[in-house]
Amino acid sequence: MAKIYAIISGKGGVGKTTSTINLGSSLNYLGEDVIIVDANLTTPNLGINLGAPILPITINHVLKNEAKIEEAIYEHESGMKLIPSSLSLKELREIDDHYKKLPELMRKLKKMTNFVIMDSAAGLGEEARSAINACDELIIITNPEISAVTDALKTIKLAEQEDKQIKGLIITRYTGKNHEMSVDNILDMLEIPILGIIPEDEAIKKSQIMKNSVIHTHPKSIAARNYIVAARRIIGENLELEEHIKSGLFKRFLRSVGFR
Repeated sequence: MAKIYAIISGKGGVGKTTSTINLGSSLNYLGEDVIIVDANLTTPNLGINLGAPILPITINHVLKNEAKIEEAIYEHESGMKLIPSSLSLKELREIDDHYKKLPELMRKLKKMTNFVIMDSAAGLGEEARSAINACDELIIITNPEISAVTDALKTIKLAEQEDKQIKGLIITRYTGKNHEMSVDNILDMLEIPILGIIPEDEAIKKSQIMKNSVIHTHPKSIAARNYIVAARRIIGENLELEEHIKSGLFKRFLRSVGFR
């Protein structure tokens, strides 16, 4: 049965959109049918990051009952499917509480694909909460900074209150430098499994300029490989990340590519 995941952080700027795109692309690379959805109606970024900022039918039209969900699904050149949100200021003014219809919309999508990955709004306001209510499980995104990890903890507590399962955590922009929280400390604080650790990688920035996922623009990069590993965990492969970290191999690998 299809699974719906909400990509959420509690804090803006930690890599939600980048992770949505690259997890979707990774799942597609692994042979899964996947639809990524821009559930960030107020500050949408998926279309921009995939080179399709303006499209005739968006999730906004569907939520206002002006179009069918099938009409808002576009296929990216990579093979994964996208439901964008509108960049129009007119659409922004007309959002009202349409985001509350997300759960109903997600139920329809479950019949059309294997995985739905939602890029949620930043913070923990009503729009982000609507994405939480619409998903089966959450994937938490954080940087190894204390403020981001603290906001991730708030997100986890909110998920518990809403009786929502958490699939796991993805740590982005990791360098292993002394000013960052260690992976062990993040684990101790959040107490959820890690799906992936995405090191700081120039390939990510280059892929964003190229309007595509790093999986396709730089498939041999460390970021691409680690997003694919995270996707493999999402589909149920049992990969022992914790032992990999504790053994020091991950830190030695980072040093070998210039991060330590």
